[in-house]
Amino acid sequence: MLAVVVKPMNYKLRAYPTGHIQTNAFLLSDPSRGEAVLIDAPHFAWDEIQTALKEDGCELKALLLTHGHYDHIGDAAKIAEKGVPLYGHQADRKMFETPEMMRPYAYPESIELVGFQIDHWVKQGDVLQILGLDCEVRHVPGHCPGNVLFYFESLELAFVGDALFAGSIGRTDLPGGDFNELERSIRERIYTLPEEVTVLPGHGPSTTVGEEKKYNPYVSAQ
Repeated sequence: MLAVVVKPMNYKLRAYPTGHIQTNAFLLSDPSRGEAVLIDAPHFAWDEIQTALKEDGCELKALLLTHGHYDHIGDAAKIAEKGVPLYGHQADRKMFETPEMMRPYAYPESIELVGFQIDHWVKQGDVLQILGLDCEVRHVPGHCPGNVLFYFESLELAFVGDALFAGSIGRTDLPGGDFNELERSIRERIYTLPEEVTVLPGHGPSTTVGEEKKYNPYVSAQ
């Protein structure tokens, strides 16, 4: 688990690479409000975040799902049972509700896959009120149809799912993937963010918009 304080100073961000293929779950909390939000919920995420919630005296107020692939939603049903509202994009509805369809691509194949209902469907251009902050939704399909990013402008943070990684991009060889669409999404919806914005991907380390525009070998800024 990696924990950092982000500006304004009362906000805390923790990253939990967990699940069977080390998928990032991000816990953003505001102890002054007693509230936290979780971005993506790989298997074992719920157990991982309990200590942090207690330390900060925070209640989990929302689960934001960047997309519907099995490794990002493994604990979503468990978290929904706690009464936490879930947010996701309509294009990935089948994967949210019937994750069994992803069994051929899951690791390990025997992994538990439990469906759930999304409480709030998000779309391109939505602005959510999360932890007292504006959170902009940008639709970034290509890795899968419903991949979205959640952008907190005041914190200079963008949670991008599997659209973009540090020095790489998301796979496009899974059902619903399309490289041309992903390339367009990255250029129009991620590279148009301010260059100083920290990009927090679904796997691996963070990066910045400026870094990827300059050096990403898969999608140039042009």
